[in-house]
Amino acid sequence: MPTPALDSTPLGKVMPHFELVDVVTKKKVFSATLKENFPKGVVIIFLCQHCPYVQHLLKGIVHIAEVFLPQGIGFVGISANDATDYPEDGPDKLREMAVAEKIPFPILFDETQEVARAFEASCTPDFFLFDSDLRLAYHGRFDGSTHKNGIAVTGEDLKQALEAVLQSVSPEVCLPSLGCSIKWKSH
Repeated sequence: MPTPALDSTPLGKVMPHFELVDVVTKKKVFSATLKENFPKGVVIIFLCQHCPYVQHLLKGIVHIAEVFLPQGIGFVGISANDATDYPEDGPDKLREMAVAEKIPFPILFDETQEVARAFEASCTPDFFLFDSDLRLAYHGRFDGSTHKNGIAVTGEDLKQALEAVLQSVSPEVCLPSLGCSIKWKSH
């Protein structure tokens, strides 16, 4: 049963601070430097390797990133799943996915799950779009497509939100993300 994202994160909230390691380059990515690197905004995507919802949308996510990265919008993927119980979501498997799918943005591993909690992420995939001031402008789904419903992957919901942010206006609609629940550690 898919888990809808909780709509508890208020729009306008400042992006939570984080420092996490990119699974491909092994370099730290700092939230504090995102604004200078991506002056128009940043999309944070909570994802993982094994989730069928993520697998279904991944090529579309890569395409949308390739379209909007040159326009000054950054993309960052974060996996927070418990890699002890779900080793397919650990850094090595995430690195394999990033390389195989030619993902054009960093994939970070949130081992402590503190970053996911700070964002109030609840499922994979879960999309958070921050504007040029790193304030939350959109928290929602990529589009209406899932791996089971036969609807084409378009990225339309996120794309409309991205276009709104580029025009410095608020996105019109934030429909909740739908996917697998984040696999929280049991301790």
